[in-house]
Amino acid sequence: MKELDRRMLLAALSASMVPPHAFAAAATPSGVRLGPPRPFSFSALAERAQKNASQPYKAPPQRAAEIIKTVDYDDAQKIKFKPDHALWPDRVDPVSFFHLSRYSNEPVVLHTVDSGRAREILYGPDYFDYGATGLDAKALANLGFAGFRVMDGPGKPTDWLAFQGASYFRSSGQEAQYGASARGIAINTAGATAEEFPRFSEFWLDSNGPVISIYALLDGPSITGAYRFDAMKNTTDNKGSVVMNVHCQLFFRAGISRLGVAPLTSMYWYGENERRKAADWRPEIHDNDGLALWTGKGERIWRPLINPPQVMTNSFADNNPKGFGLIQRDRDFANYQDDGAFYEKRPGIWVEPKGNWGAGAVQLVEIPTEDETHDNIVAYWQPDRDADQGDSMSFDYRLYWQNNEPAYPKSIAKVVGTRLGRGGIPGQNPWPRDKHKFVVDFTGGPLMAMKQRYDVTPVVSASRGFVDNAYVVKVVGTDRWRALFDVKVEGSGPIDLRMFLRLDGKTLSETWLYQYFP
Repeated sequence: MKELDRRMLLAALSASMVPPHAFAAAATPSGVRLGPPRPFSFSALAERAQKNASQPYKAPPQRAAEIIKTVDYDDAQKIKFKPDHALWPDRVDPVSFFHLSRYSNEPVVLHTVDSGRAREILYGPDYFDYGATGLDAKALANLGFAGFRVMDGPGKPTDWLAFQGASYFRSSGQEAQYGASARGIAINTAGATAEEFPRFSEFWLDSNGPVISIYALLDGPSITGAYRFDAMKNTTDNKGSVVMNVHCQLFFRAGISRLGVAPLTSMYWYGENERRKAADWRPEIHDNDGLALWTGKGERIWRPLINPPQVMTNSFADNNPKGFGLIQRDRDFANYQDDGAFYEKRPGIWVEPKGNWGAGAVQLVEIPTEDETHDNIVAYWQPDRDADQGDSMSFDYRLYWQNNEPAYPKSIAKVVGTRLGRGGIPGQNPWPRDKHKFVVDFTGGPLMAMKQRYDVTPVVSASRGFVDNAYVVKVVGTDRWRALFDVKVEGSGPIDLRMFLRLDGKTLSETWLYQYFP
């Protein structure tokens, strides 16, 4: 699946974005049909993935290809899954299935697991009501499923977790609103060679109380893998967020120049920091507004996202990182004014590595876009070690789908706003055309208890040009502190900026990073 097609697919098929009547009434016969039981274990799955890596890649079969390519956005919305055909219809987390479409046209094999025995979920067109699509169910008898979604409860029309297309999966987080997605793996994203999109070709589903375990077989031209996802939602401990433990074992069919572990995919068109990009009437349009980093040495970093003039890849070198994620910090409806997309409710995704990930870098890829239908932001961990043919790697990490980073320290303030404008002093005439002003708001941490004072210092550095007129004030009537400074531009190309707040030699805030294109 192409990166730019994914958002159209999600809009068409996400149960959290369609009304309850989009599900068909019960029909007869009901229930899932299962194949014979077979032994299953994760170790056997890993052995199968390793064996696959020693054999040539085989592209998935195209079934009823001429018909499926006609199933566009409108038809995908008309095809209704029959809820009485769900897996585990009476349990906490019933599972429904996705139909193939032109946006997701490669079938996957689904299984249910119970006590170490797996049974294939046998596909049939009677799982779906084709309504006004004009499609002939008989011609789709051997089609297969495009993926699955985990529903909010028996009889509920909305879902909280879905796997569909390549190795993409997503959750609606704390506020039941889909946004950014995760992937099993990223290969050569924005690299010199074409990006590769391995796919989860088979899944095994096991429900155990509040936890649903999902096992997946990854397959692609350069890589195979075995994955286990243990997902849990809406418990007292996680305050409604979705928490997912991930374990993967990867095997390489070929060498990979740019391997992206725990990749996150999002959309950023423009925000308060890029008003010149605001072609739409809405003030801001983005799934997430920044990349948050927690380095191995303990530094907290906030890098606001941008919509660059050309594809940009920035690397943040680290050793054994504590976490990274794409976060939506701005949660005020007034700043979006969209009562259909609800961007203020979109979840952040935080990656918490488990074990020692060693040396590498968090890479942020930002791709130019002119609308909100394109996923143009990717973030992932790139290990320093080579991914060579015949090698293997394994990773463990936890994903949090929630509003903010988990366990953010109370000892430092965080960035809550970034704005840009022309430099100099208001009313200055003529105003200096070679200066640009940056205004960064902070809140939280030690700033919350401080009254107005004028000795808080913004420590600012620029990759070129020079910084002028830097100071910090408390915003009257709020708990925000505002750092302001000018950058005098010299030369051409992007300017990398770095800033944090300090008082009497003590760091008060996380580090703000920015890449500015004059």
